[in-house]
Amino acid sequence: MVDTYLANLSNQLMLGAVLLYVVAMVGYAGDIAFGRRRAEAAVPEQAKVLVGAGGPEMPASDTAGAEEPADAGGQGRGSHWGHFAILINILAWGVHGAEIVTRGMAADRVPWGNMYEFVSAIAFAAVTVYLVMLWRYKISWLGPFLMVAVVIALGIATIWLYNDPGPLRPALHSYWIAIHVTAAVTATGTFTVAGVATILYLIKSRPGTPRPGGILERVPDAETLDSVAHRTMMFAFPIWTFAIIAGAIWADSAWGRYWGWDPKETWSFITWVAYAGYLHARATAGWRGRKAAIISLIAFGCLLFNFFGINYLVSGLHSYAG
Repeated sequence: MVDTYLANLSNQLMLGAVLLYVVAMVGYAGDIAFGRRRAEAAVPEQAKVLVGAGGPEMPASDTAGAEEPADAGGQGRGSHWGHFAILINILAWGVHGAEIVTRGMAADRVPWGNMYEFVSAIAFAAVTVYLVMLWRYKISWLGPFLMVAVVIALGIATIWLYNDPGPLRPALHSYWIAIHVTAAVTATGTFTVAGVATILYLIKSRPGTPRPGGILERVPDAETLDSVAHRTMMFAFPIWTFAIIAGAIWADSAWGRYWGWDPKETWSFITWVAYAGYLHARATAGWRGRKAAIISLIAFGCLLFNFFGINYLVSGLHSYAG
C-alpha cells in the first residue's frame, strides 16, 4: 500500500533539492568569477603601494601569488560566494536525502526500484562523495561542474523517468537489493565525480587552455585534476567489483545461475575491464596524462551505456526502465 502523503512529500522534496542545487551551482560560479576578478584587481594596487612607500616593486606574478591565498582563505568577496555555495549545497544534500527516505517510506521498500529512483540515488551518492572530498581536500572548484551534472540528471529523472512509487518486481524481493544495488549506486556516483574531473582535465590540458580571464583559470592545474580523478577511481573500483560479485550471488538465488551473459551483466563486466585497464596502465606501464584520461573517459562511457542504454535500448533480465 502506497502512502500518498509521503509520495507527494517526496516529490516536493525532489523539486526543492533541484532548486537548491541550482542555487549552489550559481554560488560556486560566483565564487570562481568574483574571486578571480579580485585577485587580478589587487595586483596593480599592491604594487603601487609598495613603490610609493619606497620599497622594491614586486613582480606581478609574486603579487598575484601573495594575494590569491588571502582570497581563498575567506577574506574576499569570492570567498563569501564560496561559503554560501557550500552551505546551500549541504542543505540541498539534506533535502535530497529526505526525498529518498520519504520515497522509500511511501512505498515501504528500499527506494531504488526503477530508473527514476536509480538516478536520484546515484546523484545523491555523487554529491555525498563530493562533499566528503570537499571537506578532506578542499576541491570547491569542482562544485559548479558537478552541480551542472547533478541538476541535468535530476531534471531528466523528474521530467522523463518519473514513476509513481509502487511495489518491487517479484525478482527484486530480496535482501540482496540493499547490498548489490547500494554498492552499484555508490560506485556509479563516485565514478561520476571522477568522470567530471577527467573531462575537466582533458579540456584544461589542451594547448592554449585556459584562456586569460576564462573560468578554467580558477581550476587547478592539469596534474591536480588527473590526481583527483585517479584517486576517486581507485576508491570506486573495489566497490564496483563488490557490486558485480554480489549481483552474481543474487542471480544464483534468483535465477539459478551465477552468470548468464545477460546484457546488464555483460556491460557491467565490460565497464569493470575498462576501469581495470585504466588502473593497470597507470600502475604498471606508468601511463599518465591524456592517454590514461582517454581510457578513463571510455570507461565512463561504458558505465553510462550500462546504466541508460541497457535499460532503454536492450531487453534483458535487468531492464528496469518501467
